[in-house]
Amino acid sequence: MRDPRGFRPLVLGKIKKEGGGISWTAASETCAFDLLSAEYVREVKPGEIISISGSDEPKSFFLDKKEERRACVFEHIYFSRPDSFVFGASVYEKRKQMGRLLAEQAPAEADLVIPVPDSGTASALGYSQKSGIPFE
Repeated sequence: MRDPRGFRPLVLGKIKKEGGGISWTAASETCAFDLLSAEYVREVKPGEIISISGSDEPKSFFLDKKEERRACVFEHIYFSRPDSFVFGASVYEKRKQMGRLLAEQAPAEADLVIPVPDSGTASALGYSQKSGIPFE
């Protein structure tokens, strides 16, 4: 089940078995499917409950109460791996875009752009590209 506001990501995937048939899987990030050789199927919708029984197609149910969608910004900034797609977008590309926007909105006089922590690498690259300050 995904929370009614969609604050945290949840995705559905499937694994094709050698002898035929399908296994279903769910994860918070698409990169988890790479480890399982699973195929990304879709994002689970906010308030959606997925019922999986064997290799049958999953059944979907929804909570009665509709909530306004609210995504956690830290999924794109810090939590998720850069090779994931979260909330329908590439984490890596979103981080680079944030770095470019930061360079526009908060220009700095500096000799280098250095990513700290490691999750800031894509944002630092975006900042470097937009500002012209070398990335190191």
